[in-house]
Amino acid sequence: DLWSERTENVEFVNCDFEKTMDMAKQGDLIYCDPPYVDSQTILYGAQAFSLKRLFDKINECKQRGVYVALSIDGTKFSGTKLCDVEIPPGLFEQEVFINVGRSMLKRFQMDGQSLENHVVTDRLLLTY
Repeated sequence: DLWSERTENVEFVNCDFEKTMDMAKQGDLIYCDPPYVDSQTILYGAQAFSLKRLFDKINECKQRGVYVALSIDGTKFSGTKLCDVEIPPGLFEQEVFINVGRSMLKRFQMDGQSLENHVVTDRLLLTY
């Protein structure tokens, strides 16, 4: 019931991200959570995703005054590995690393084992 109340006047759109982002107006905020580069090859259907297309569209939005927050690969193996993501220079104004706890993938792979050495962070990139 609470979800129904909160989304009463919300329009949900199911379409390609580029079309959706084209609808955004100055002052709007877009949150992007694409397939992560480091795990993209193991996710069904994610192999065809183009991060370059997303970065190009984020740049267009930024130029129009649309705010964009992008959640993307951060660190894994308790921060010992920074995931290699080529981020266009000047596209984002801020970068924040957020501790997301234990690796979800490792939870499945190491059922019942200790996961203290598998803390990961996500990288939140902001155009503002």
